[in-house]
Amino acid sequence: MPFRLLVPLGLLCALLPLHYGAPGPDGTAPDPAHYRERVKAMFYHAYDSYLENAFPYDELRPLTCDGHDTWGSFSLTLIDALDTLLILGNVSEFQRVVEVLQDNVDFDIDVNASVFETNIRVVGGLLSAHLLSKRAGVEVEAGWPCSGPLLRMAEEAARKLLPAFQTPTGMPYGTVNLLHGVNPGETPVTCTAGIGTFIVEFATLSSLTGDPVFEDVARVALMRLWESRSDIGLVGNHIDVLTGKWVAQDSGIGAGVDSYFEYLVKGAILLQDKKLMAMFLEYNKAIRNYTRFDDWYLWVQMYKGTVSMPVFQSLEAYWPGLQSLIGDIDNAMRTFLNYYTVWKQFGGLPEFYNIPQGYTVEKREGYPLRPELIESAMYLYRATGDPTLLELGRDAVESIEKISKVECGFATIKDLRDHKLDNRMESFFLAETVKYLYLLFDPTNFIHNNGSTFDTVITPYGECILGAGGYIFNTEAHPIDPAALHCCQRLKEEQWEVEDLMREFYSLKRNRSKFQKKTMSSGPWQPPTGAGTFSSPESQDQMREKKPAKQKVPLLSCPSQPFTSKLALLGQVFLDSS
Repeated sequence: MPFRLLVPLGLLCALLPLHYGAPGPDGTAPDPAHYRERVKAMFYHAYDSYLENAFPYDELRPLTCDGHDTWGSFSLTLIDALDTLLILGNVSEFQRVVEVLQDNVDFDIDVNASVFETNIRVVGGLLSAHLLSKRAGVEVEAGWPCSGPLLRMAEEAARKLLPAFQTPTGMPYGTVNLLHGVNPGETPVTCTAGIGTFIVEFATLSSLTGDPVFEDVARVALMRLWESRSDIGLVGNHIDVLTGKWVAQDSGIGAGVDSYFEYLVKGAILLQDKKLMAMFLEYNKAIRNYTRFDDWYLWVQMYKGTVSMPVFQSLEAYWPGLQSLIGDIDNAMRTFLNYYTVWKQFGGLPEFYNIPQGYTVEKREGYPLRPELIESAMYLYRATGDPTLLELGRDAVESIEKISKVECGFATIKDLRDHKLDNRMESFFLAETVKYLYLLFDPTNFIHNNGSTFDTVITPYGECILGAGGYIFNTEAHPIDPAALHCCQRLKEEQWEVEDLMREFYSLKRNRSKFQKKTMSSGPWQPPTGAGTFSSPESQDQMREKKPAKQKVPLLSCPSQPFTSKLALLGQVFLDSS
């Protein structure tokens, strides 16, 4: 497929029709306005319960109406829910929460934090809220979006993660202590997704701050994974970041791997990076050749391609949405419909589903209100207008409200077979599940902007266009405006060339012969062919003395075994005895 056909979400909205004929259980069509209001009510029931019972802890425990810290003591649910507030239109609460976060969140704490989760939830959430602040009526400081309190918070959080990348391979540890760095006894085994899910947030951070270190470490990690793939083009589930040797050799599109593939596609679109897309397309060929069976995706041994686990995981349900971003709509819809049949069977997606048996897998019968199938429905509805996708949205609202709603929020479903509940409401419920549901039923939301409206801002580096659509969601559903990456670039090399020309012009007026001698020795000036490098304002004079080399950036024009002995999931490697 030609690379130029890649279209971000907001632009898809302008090109494709919307339909509202999805039949309900009684033959009537689900009314988008009705379900939009239902979703909004779901959000506030969960959000208000968190504020009243759990803040400042990370997450709400809905069955006991209290809170607990889960990922680092960041008031995580508040950060994760911030951009959802704006998408729902609540600018006053957005403004209040921005002030609360500035006053209460501290990253200089003695806490062991997940590098992956801190990045996608905290760094991603703060970056998105920073870029949306002006739209939310926050009084931004001079120089925005190249400066601002939320951007500084995001940068501080990201710097706390950088010690994790100091390994012989450049692939990061999975956990880092925010105060002391990587603990001496930290395990070097990290899942693939925990290595390859940084380019969206870190490249955005480098573009906005001018510090290339974030994008640099993210790119190195991506490349090391690419170089570690098997001869048949697959990657495993967990790898030793010190030696580069695979620890878990199951290959698939789900848990422990998923967002690596997602970020190759989204990083390619965000950065207009042809190499990242070429990497994904090569993976996609291997995935189709070895893991795809009748529009399901199984787990296989990464070196042999033989089936190791014939299971579908709920985390895999992002895949149809990802396929839609590369224009593979037909395959996306077929896979989506397979996954939707599982939802209809249980009223949710169990963590693991045995495809040949058509039932749940023991100890993996729960549904923690994950967003992935709803996410794919939103993308595909924007791309096709197929009313079946609205049906999924309706079913999700009805199921979650009927099974999961309790007095203090919404509880994780511990077992979809008997609807037992667990005492947890993960922050992604407000960051992702509710957001994707709302956007599915809200075709005129600013996120779906087709480019007909935009905002012009003046930065220290010139005029910039923001808010024109085409938002890229990170894997925690925090939208990033791709245009913002161009607002703060210090294109020093181009600036030097112009300044050199101006000096030569004025020198010509003063001393024509001196100018002629200079141009004959130096040769004619040529326009720059690549993007300049980033530098801090303090280093500008030093950089002029020693100009960096140009970097050209291309434009886009085995036998079956029990699953418990194989799969590495969320940092766990299940053994035969588990």
